[in-house]
Amino acid sequence: MRNITLAGVSLLCLSTNSWAEIDPQDIHIGVFRFTPTLELRESYNDNYRGLSTNEQESWITGISPTFLLSTGNRNSEYELQYNADNQTYHSDSEASHTDHHVRLRSIMELTSRHRLSWGLEYHRVEETSDTESITENDKYSQAIARASYRYGAPTARNQLEFGTHYEQRRYHNSGDLNASEERDSLMFNSIWYHRLGGGVRSLLELRHTDHDYKQASARRDSTNVAVLGGAIWDATAKTSGNVRLGAERKDFDSDTRKDFTSPMWEVGVTWKPRTYSVFNLNTRRAFDEGDDGASTINDWTTEATWDHEWTSRIATELKYRYSEREYEGIDRDDDRTSYGVGVTYSPDRWIDVGLSYLRTENDSTLDWRTFDRNIYMLSLELSL
Repeated sequence: MRNITLAGVSLLCLSTNSWAEIDPQDIHIGVFRFTPTLELRESYNDNYRGLSTNEQESWITGISPTFLLSTGNRNSEYELQYNADNQTYHSDSEASHTDHHVRLRSIMELTSRHRLSWGLEYHRVEETSDTESITENDKYSQAIARASYRYGAPTARNQLEFGTHYEQRRYHNSGDLNASEERDSLMFNSIWYHRLGGGVRSLLELRHTDHDYKQASARRDSTNVAVLGGAIWDATAKTSGNVRLGAERKDFDSDTRKDFTSPMWEVGVTWKPRTYSVFNLNTRRAFDEGDDGASTINDWTTEATWDHEWTSRIATELKYRYSEREYEGIDRDDDRTSYGVGVTYSPDRWIDVGLSYLRTENDSTLDWRTFDRNIYMLSLELSL
């Protein structure tokens, strides 16, 4: 089982709604705006368990309604969102499941110099691939609370930001399956922004994260400290991005675990040569929490996408993703490549029809962790 965040999971999926997205209408309920959408999917996955031999394949029907309730004024915005994702595996009822996601978000402009953002999230998720057992989904929940405060007007030469992020992860498998992965993580960070001119600002960031595992025998309690420097910019109409470069150290509480230090970076660049064409490049290197007995995982992931709107109704997306994952403390290294293509047809404002293909190849030093997978998907997204 791989311990990756929901954001990381999303990198593996090729969106069938690339550029030409639906434009849903709101229902006004007093001061609130209510926005429902519905996505229907039919897909074929030829190795949904990610196995090296005896691959399991299935047609999968997906139904995913989303409900968004929002309100606000010129100084603040509030959003409450619920999404359910039901996936029915026609060849394996044990793999069928429904994921639930609840998010509450807010941005508050207290004054021109004071800005506060915060959010609460709860996710109940099941995964069918890279699982601890090949006959049972990994079943877990995440409770997340985050907040950040920024001091300094947008036009000021200097700004300071202070943030915190708490995550509680619990597993709901049978017996003690995945019990060693349960943990609480608490991160604090501070960022200094300095305006260099135009839309460019330099930054210096400090991060401190404590990981507290619930099972004492896991011996993975640790502290991560990272120092990053870089820049964020939106200098032209064609290019925007952010670059953070530095180093990260992971210190374990247990003397039986080796501590690690590694270069760290987070880079995201968007190039928009035309209003109808966008290239995105994202790359990250950092420590992920350990898995399969590893102390930690040194992960290096790069993803590139190209979204292009050919007409007002037809758009395409190309995606490529490559990651190297070094499992520290055990003899395992994985190289994973994903690439795919998607096309979206938008006959009207309220409907999108998508067709996509995604291939994943995982090459591991552990033969039983090596696999290939192909996913073919037809989707329909509807709104009011």
